[in-house]
Amino acid sequence: MEQQQYLIDTNAVVDYIGNKLPMDGMAFMNNVIDNVPFVSIITKIEVLGFTTLDKHYKLLTDFMDDAIIFTLSNEIVDTCIELRKKYKIKLPDAIIAATALSQNLVLISRNDKDFKKIYELQLFNPWNAST
Repeated sequence: MEQQQYLIDTNAVVDYIGNKLPMDGMAFMNNVIDNVPFVSIITKIEVLGFTTLDKHYKLLTDFMDDAIIFTLSNEIVDTCIELRKKYKIKLPDAIIAATALSQNLVLISRNDKDFKKIYELQLFNPWNAST
């Protein structure tokens, strides 16, 4: 049986690196990160677009250097367009959701409000994780 793989949203990257998740969420993320992490190009832009101390920026860039970053393929763009039409969601969220859907990945995010309405999307919130 194939192991489930995950796309990590911006808020999950930031809170994981900042050690801001609950203990069960950190344990879950540690397991996900032990494999090569997957992120959307939007997450890379958002994460590295933060103004922060040099030592924190180094942690963020190291994380992105170790990640597989999905760029905008035609499939992701087409899926994004359909999601925007169907669910009226913000462009960054639509790109992240489209990336997860096109790559058959579960999205890790605390953004339940915007993503839970996309019934096709599998969503996992590490802030609600329990072992």
